[in-house]
Amino acid sequence: MSEIVYLNGEFMPLEQARVPVLDRGFIFGDGVYEVIPVYSRHPFRLPEHLRRLQHSLDSIRLANPLSDGEWTRLTRDIVARNEGDDQSVYLQITRGVARRDHAFPKDAKPTVLMMSGPLSTPAKDLVDSGVPAITATDYRWLRCDVKSVSLLANCLLRQTALDAGAAEVVMFRDGYLTEGSSSNIFAVKSGRVLAPPKNHLVLPGITYDVVLELAAAHGIPCDVREIPEQEVKTADELWLTSSTREVLAITTLDGKPVGTGKPGAVFRRIHPLYQEFKRKVMRQAA
Repeated sequence: MSEIVYLNGEFMPLEQARVPVLDRGFIFGDGVYEVIPVYSRHPFRLPEHLRRLQHSLDSIRLANPLSDGEWTRLTRDIVARNEGDDQSVYLQITRGVARRDHAFPKDAKPTVLMMSGPLSTPAKDLVDSGVPAITATDYRWLRCDVKSVSLLANCLLRQTALDAGAAEVVMFRDGYLTEGSSSNIFAVKSGRVLAPPKNHLVLPGITYDVVLELAAAHGIPCDVREIPEQEVKTADELWLTSSTREVLAITTLDGKPVGTGKPGAVFRRIHPLYQEFKRKVMRQAA
């Protein structure tokens, strides 16, 4: 069965979808995107994803082409038209087609794309063993809170990690932790969860929020503050979080063990809490 996508008001097979070469998303990377996990055919935290989408659109001065109600109906429709109970919905909005000029076009119509593919959550062995990561300088632009389609720096950083046999790169800017190339990063020190603050240097992660909410609800102490590089490198535990990789322990950093070199006690507490929270949300949506 061919994947069905939505493009500018029409549903069609993925292989038939076409965008003009003068689309500003292609020419300039002038657009934003979202990725929404779907469990048992129910979008996970869709209102939060739509709020983040609105923030990205506002930041690049692009009017939202659809209302939240229209986005919700479209998301459910694309899920229904594709196979699999668990899916990963990708949506992208660009400024549209116009003559190549850096200045914003006055009459361009935004290009709206939505598609869905299988959602592969981390296998049990990865949850049990954790994953390796490396460190790198964060050389991306200064508006990382915008979920921009301009991801060349993220791709280069992620490929550096893969070339080193690692799952992610943990990044620092001016001596402080920011995030991963496609994830948020948490540290744990003496049983206390440490999270970088939300600012222009960090994408406001949906899973990041869930982790902090769960920690607060279950009495796990947390600090949201700037985290020096040395504190990260001597942490008892490190985690990465994202909508598709959920919560994973980082067990080696630059080839050296993090803590004991195995997922730590706080991770072993937070991971099942996250899974139960996810199941609860899905039961309520059913």
